Amino acid sequence: MELDQRKVVILTTIIKNYLETGEPVGSRTISKYSGLNLSSATIRNEMSDLEEMGYILQPHTSAGRIPSDKGYRFYVDQLMESHQHEIDDVKTEMFEKVDRLETTLKTLVKNLAQNTNYAAVVTGPSIRTNKIKFIQTSLVDSKRLLLVIMMQGNIVKTATVLLDGSEELDFNRVLSINMLLNDELSGLSVEDITEGRLAQLLARTNHKETIKAIVSSIVDVLDIKFGDSQIYTSGATNIFKYPELTESDNASKLISAFETKDELAALVKGAEERGEGKRPIQVYIGDESPLQNMADCSVVTASYELGNGLKGTIGVIGPKRMDYEKVLEILSKLQSEMDQAFK
Repeated sequence: MELDQRKVVILTTIIKNYLETGEPVGSRTISKYSGLNLSSATIRNEMSDLEEMGYILQPHTSAGRIPSDKGYRFYVDQLMESHQHEIDDVKTEMFEKVDRLETTLKTLVKNLAQNTNYAAVVTGPSIRTNKIKFIQTSLVDSKRLLLVIMMQGNIVKTATVLLDGSEELDFNRVLSINMLLNDELSGLSVEDITEGRLAQLLARTNHKETIKAIVSSIVDVLDIKFGDSQIYTSGATNIFKYPELTESDNASKLISAFETKDELAALVKGAEERGEGKRPIQVYIGDESPLQNMADCSVVTASYELGNGLKGTIGVIGPKRMDYEKVLEILSKLQSEMDQAFK
């Protein structure tokens, strides 16, 4: 005999009431708290079936029922499954938002280059100092865990954690590890995960090697692999439309900067540092540029915010005779649209 929905409701009602009162639960109590519109006789028949199936016990004749170990196990498994569904729903929503942001930035930089006829650069938000909102690990096999980290701004990073196999893990143990990680690390940035914090984690668990491997992956994935902002570019060939740029000695270096992106990262970082505390849109003309290779250019940068302290930069690179009015108007509009869409 399988548990149908009616039996599940009755069993859950018995367990919840027994957990609260410590007293055997009778049919009248079930009728009152279960929400089922059933007669006492029908409820007693269902309770008899549950007892026969081993989910509840009758401690005394004519008394109510109490949960058996099998009943408790069913109840806990249901809770875990419900919790996992909630986690999966959150993860799905997070990935959708990340995909949305990356798609938006790629479209934005392409349209910016087309609308201005200059070169354009957009950076995704840096997460080096961003804080952890949620950590989830899932058991892949005895040697691997899937690590999912949700940062403020709904930025998601994933990694595979390799295990040495010395510790036996199952669903329940992984669940307890997840609870511990979120209890200790939620609200921290990677810079806050110190040796002292790791010592606190290890003192609270028997799975020390697993925790060490997970924390190492968290630090690695946030600080090294994804510490720098993602850079999107478009319109580098627009530079050839302006003789004063293509005829200079820096023309090839300028094109190379868009190919390697290293110098663009330095440009964005320099612009952010120089614009700290000033206007959200900055204009650098000639030698004012943070990069020597762009001394023949004008660079206009605008910051955007996604909320929770996450910021990125939009930039336009063109000749000194660029249409400043048009560029400033476009960047101001983009700022407003980005803030409205993601903040």
